[in-house]
Amino acid sequence: MKVSNVLLSCLFLLAFAPVCAQGSFVLSPGREDKAVVPFNLVNNMMVIKAKVNGKELSFLVDTGVKKTVLFNVQVSDSLLLRNIETLKLRGLGEGNSINAVSSNGNLFRCNGIINPSLSLFMITDNLFDLSAKMGIDIHGIIGGDLFEDFVVKINYASEKLTFYDPATYKYSKCKSCESFPLDFYGSKPYLDVYVTNQAGTEHKVKLLIDSGGGDSLWLFPYSDPNIYVPEKNFDDYLGKGLSGDIYGKRAKLREIRIGSFLIFDANVSYPDSTSMLTMHQNKERNGTLGAGILKRFHVIMDYPGRRITLKKNNRFFNEPFLYNKSGIEIVYGGEMLVKEKRTRINPVEGENNPSITDIIYSYGLTYKPSYKIAVIRHGSPAHLAGLREGDIILEINGREAYNMKMEEVNHMFSQKADKRIRMLVDRNGEHLNYEFVLRSLL
Repeated sequence: MKVSNVLLSCLFLLAFAPVCAQGSFVLSPGREDKAVVPFNLVNNMMVIKAKVNGKELSFLVDTGVKKTVLFNVQVSDSLLLRNIETLKLRGLGEGNSINAVSSNGNLFRCNGIINPSLSLFMITDNLFDLSAKMGIDIHGIIGGDLFEDFVVKINYASEKLTFYDPATYKYSKCKSCESFPLDFYGSKPYLDVYVTNQAGTEHKVKLLIDSGGGDSLWLFPYSDPNIYVPEKNFDDYLGKGLSGDIYGKRAKLREIRIGSFLIFDANVSYPDSTSMLTMHQNKERNGTLGAGILKRFHVIMDYPGRRITLKKNNRFFNEPFLYNKSGIEIVYGGEMLVKEKRTRINPVEGENNPSITDIIYSYGLTYKPSYKIAVIRHGSPAHLAGLREGDIILEINGREAYNMKMEEVNHMFSQKADKRIRMLVDRNGEHLNYEFVLRSLL
């Protein structure tokens, strides 16, 4: 199970922005009727490679966003954007609007897909570092405008997006598939889903389909009389949006029903009202359906036909819903110099000792990724053990953290309750040992 400790539902609401003229995404010349785009599945979310004005960039694919957004300003020196205009953006979180520029007329290329006049926004404030939260280089988010002109198959198991020309695409017969109508508001897709709370009450909710949100489900408290935070919950940091940190409560749902598909014991988050002041542009919206649910299906997103088709993804459908029991949220802390042992085997030549080899050990310094504690939940096992925000994690249960992916580290914090965690951290140059036991909160 790849557990996302980063919630990336960045729904960009343009406070003072002119709408840029947007060119269409089309299949490149020579492509008959489809293009296949590979992606990396990171924390449940899709990351693709594409070129903008000849510069290769990494994008998070997010159906919850309308426009393409860049926020790693380090690329701006080598990325020549066209037709620039300054503006401000407003998004999720407890904070103010941020500075950005709009740009149009940019050339986009991605594995058989081209847009000769891409409009995008670049955040110029150095406040939103998605690379640190994902553990890999990500320069921006590409939104639903990539989906508007295609029928798109999403295969989370094979990590492939397939874009079809809607004029020639034909649906295959599939007894195990189910199709559902999509509603659109602000060019973003919404799906009606049925949820059953812990009291056993089922009700319908309208959810934004957000492939760029790593969590399973968000519900907005009291957006409907049947939506309320259950008694069994805990306060938590839900992630970071454009306008700051997002807090709320986490709990469990008894059941999610999409057609005949039943998903049991799913995680649900209830963001607090302060973080969600900009969310209620669509008054009928009750929440967000994130990638933690979407990846359990093979998905066909048909924007032109205004429908979505789902089929169980046997690899992920029955995965348990895990959550962080440590209280630690980590980010990429930059590279650190590490002393590594190296081994070289030299055969010893000679007639009298043909099978003898020399094993030579040496040590060298190399750069490795580091992980820093960004947030610690008050009263959590990690907090009570004495860990602090800013600590650099060196080892977890005897394993060097720098030899682990961020997802592996997060997974260790999401194991079964009563699992003992031993950590070695660096705090201002001092190495300190801590120990705590994971505690179930739901």
